[in-house]
Amino acid sequence: MTELIDPPTATETTELKVLGACPQDCPDTCAMVVTVQDGVAVDVAGSKEMPFTDGGLCVKVDNYLDRVYHPDRLLHPMRRSGPKGSGEFEQITWDEAIDEIATRFQQTIAEHGAEAIMPVSYLGTQGILNGLNVGDPFFNNLGATVAERTYCDAGSCTAYAMTIGDTAGVDPESMVHSKFILIWAANIQSTNLHLWPYIREAMKRGAKVVVVDPVRTRTAKAATQHIPIRPGTDGALALAMMHVIIAEGLTDDEYVAAHTVGYDELVERVQQYTPEWASAETGIDVETIRTLAREYATSQPSVIRIGVAVERHAGGGQTVRTLSCLPALVGAWRNPGGGILQLPLWAFPVNWGAMMHPELITPGTRVVNQFLLGQALTGAMQLDPPLKALMVYNSNPVVVCPDQDELIEGLSREDLFTVVSDHFLTDTARYADIVLPATTQLEQEDIMFSWGHLFVTYNNPSIEPRGEAVPNTELFRRLAAAMGMDDPVFRRTDTEMIAEAFDWTAPAMEGITVEGLKEKGWARLNLPGPDEYAPHRDGNFRTPSGKTEFLSSAAAAGNFVVPLFRQGSNDHQPGQEVDPLPHYIAPRESSAADAELAARYPLNLISPKAHAFINSSYGNIERHQKVQKPATLIMNPADAESRGIESGDVVRAFNDRGSVTLLAKVDDATISGVTVCHLGHWRTDSLGVSTLSSLNPTRFADLGNAPTFSDTLIQVERVSSPEDPTTA
Repeated sequence: MTELIDPPTATETTELKVLGACPQDCPDTCAMVVTVQDGVAVDVAGSKEMPFTDGGLCVKVDNYLDRVYHPDRLLHPMRRSGPKGSGEFEQITWDEAIDEIATRFQQTIAEHGAEAIMPVSYLGTQGILNGLNVGDPFFNNLGATVAERTYCDAGSCTAYAMTIGDTAGVDPESMVHSKFILIWAANIQSTNLHLWPYIREAMKRGAKVVVVDPVRTRTAKAATQHIPIRPGTDGALALAMMHVIIAEGLTDDEYVAAHTVGYDELVERVQQYTPEWASAETGIDVETIRTLAREYATSQPSVIRIGVAVERHAGGGQTVRTLSCLPALVGAWRNPGGGILQLPLWAFPVNWGAMMHPELITPGTRVVNQFLLGQALTGAMQLDPPLKALMVYNSNPVVVCPDQDELIEGLSREDLFTVVSDHFLTDTARYADIVLPATTQLEQEDIMFSWGHLFVTYNNPSIEPRGEAVPNTELFRRLAAAMGMDDPVFRRTDTEMIAEAFDWTAPAMEGITVEGLKEKGWARLNLPGPDEYAPHRDGNFRTPSGKTEFLSSAAAAGNFVVPLFRQGSNDHQPGQEVDPLPHYIAPRESSAADAELAARYPLNLISPKAHAFINSSYGNIERHQKVQKPATLIMNPADAESRGIESGDVVRAFNDRGSVTLLAKVDDATISGVTVCHLGHWRTDSLGVSTLSSLNPTRFADLGNAPTFSDTLIQVERVSSPEDPTTA
């Protein structure tokens, strides 16, 4: 049912250069140039004109044509013809597909109510039109269960906003001026590649770069210093840094007095968090902790770059609270290149309301977090009504959701009607009743914000959609029409949606127009340049007090999820009290928290982002598979030796939640007691029948309903060696 189109070789044909933008869920959001010959894309490259991209693309996207023209690309609507999970489908028309979806949805609503339908989506594409919120108006109007999407940065954003407000923070380009760069839980060279040249330039100018990470990553190897840390104990280190800075008089007293709230309370709080205490928690020696605190405080401007992994444990929110307090404590905000870099997306005046239309949600409609999808589908959540229909787009939950075994059980239900829109027959799509072909970025129009720099980028479609693929915007227009939704919002063209994508009258958008973006491909927000940009030199934090809130006023309302991740106005969760001061929350799965559990499962598992995949995207592309290698468990030599494991052995990693078969790699890149396996491999390419998500817990972190992927304990045993391929 698929076809392969080989891009032609260069000949004397009509050649076009089309300006586009990378669609992936990545901080870089690169401007691209697509070369088209006779209607076929023959090259995709980074724009040399756009400063941040600077002519390069990362290993994930530099062969994007492999995705567009892959022989397994979905090109037509399909109906399941075999058992769920078999991957057996037959081609149908779009009219048949839409009619069946509308009929089944209407039947579900008539028999069980609209809440028996649930959408599942995330950032398979990051475009404002086709990305996170493209289906929200449709499902909100339908009355479907609201899907809470807190895969990434929900806890971090909640904590960050509670402390310094929704500020863009440090301009990444201004990091060339930084004197001390503290990279915390981020592998820049694999997940934020285009930031590295600015860090490298700062190093040339004399900056020290320190990486805090349990693993000696590519970035850690290239830094001045790597500080390995036990997973989930980052908050202990950050609080001990505060202790040293305050105890040794390294604070910027003038800045603290003028631009912070709650300093006296903070001083009292951090007295208990001594370097000696933190050393026992983190595994970092006392003198290293003291030196880190002193150098960070005295090397101004200093900057902290945090990654998404910093939130992925029980106390992730409070860790980000602490890290967000540190710049004000030492006056780092005074100069360009000083402060904290979390998500510059806060600077973009995206008109999220026009994309989501949360006012269409019926008050009281239930909310289900996508992490709990397995429980929701199997009845463990005891939903009333139970879920009877599911629509998945921009996501592959079988690979990225925890509780994989339970999720598969739920997706296998014959009474569950499942629709999946995607580029490929993913692990999730194999369980669908209807599969729909989605366009790639080369085949659709979109406009992009960024969560890693301060440029708006525009994606002009460069080729016609292959086969019968349609953009997500068109998919939901068709579904809305079939369901009788006649509000103008459901008939908006892509052009009309782009006109609503931003508040074009906001000061940050001054001088930026759609026409200009189409012609140039990109534009920097109307903000001071990187040599002048110091947004909080004089305070002006976007908090109720206008100051950095060591003592958070927002905490009084309880735990909450920022609206970007949860629609509607009921964002606060009553009854969940939040300590207004930064504090330490230890990992839940540890010897200290549960000695019996840790005795059975003594190894911590972390699952960082892969170098060649973006979550599960590109996990099926051959060139990416060669770069990333098969799913591999990295083990410290001491842990491997005690289990009789050598590199190349087949091993089983398991806990009470599931079991995964992996290849072993013995490497001192990870500390003893910590194992590492990168996220993104598909079940269809695995040695066994499961992937990492079968091992992860479904419990949330302290703030923002963030995941706790790093709070995962496992045991590992050898299954076979390369010479003995028999598996257990």
